[in-house]
Amino acid sequence: MNGDEHAQVILNPPSAMKQNIPFQKEIQQYQGLISFIGMESTQIKKQLGEPHRIDRSSYDYDWWVYNSNSQNYIQIGIENGRVVTVFGTGDDVLVEPFEIGQPIAELRSQGLIKPKISLKVDKNPYRFELTEVDLKTRPLLAMGNIYIQLYVDTFTNKISSIRFLDGRTLIKLRPYELAYRGELLSAKKVTEEEWKEIEQGNKSQILDLTNVIRVRHGRHPLKGDEQLAEVAFLHSKDMQVNHYFDHTSPTKGGLADRLAEGDISYQLAGENIAAKYVDGIAAVEGWLNSEGHRETLLNEEYNYLGVGVFEKYYTQNFIQVWDEQ
Repeated sequence: MNGDEHAQVILNPPSAMKQNIPFQKEIQQYQGLISFIGMESTQIKKQLGEPHRIDRSSYDYDWWVYNSNSQNYIQIGIENGRVVTVFGTGDDVLVEPFEIGQPIAELRSQGLIKPKISLKVDKNPYRFELTEVDLKTRPLLAMGNIYIQLYVDTFTNKISSIRFLDGRTLIKLRPYELAYRGELLSAKKVTEEEWKEIEQGNKSQILDLTNVIRVRHGRHPLKGDEQLAEVAFLHSKDMQVNHYFDHTSPTKGGLADRLAEGDISYQLAGENIAAKYVDGIAAVEGWLNSEGHRETLLNEEYNYLGVGVFEKYYTQNFIQVWDEQ
């Protein structure tokens, strides 16, 4: 499902593809990320080498992250030794039969984007129903037994990133309204200790993807800051625990108050918040499609970013600090 998000900026702190998609073609003939679905993890290592990082997810798979090149950024979801989902972005990532930066109008003109997608898993029928917002921002396509989420940058109307999934994983994520009969397939319950690992993974991915997007738009990448990240984490946790969604905490105050409490010095500060997105990937793409969040995400004046995730509450704290000479 779609999540919620807010953006805020503070000034002056109070103190100091280009062709038709041949869907009749056999999926096995496509190269790139779609061909990884169902592949054994040992084969992935042969093709891509060891992952730069392994992040736990809340959906039974671990993300193998290949993030050394912002033009070819890849996350591969491994469950029980096999690939169940793949995410990719960057100008050079191979996502046949699509392209990053491809106008979404090309797919719409071919009638490939539909409001309902049906599938059957373990003999149980499921049907995803997409809203108008879903169809505009993250349409879902089916190619055989592989499902494709196209994240669209609605300011350019081009594909920003792509997620490939098998049917079981798509149902576990439930990113759209779902109708079903029989037993609902769900991910295993996550323990408190596992949530800590999941939050760390989402935190790292949000920093990675923010920089991929900034580089795409000609901005300098941001440096991660752990002190700033702790301020962001405390706000995400505060929102979840106290059941609110806002930049102003009923107990900790606004962004300026929280930065002061965290002993953060800055010249300019901004904040993006989001909640209820399936993961950090979806949260970043959601921010990209909201004008205020997008401005914060792409602001040339910021040079540090702290990301804080608590369960499915996400906070980005951006600051500008004058580098010491």
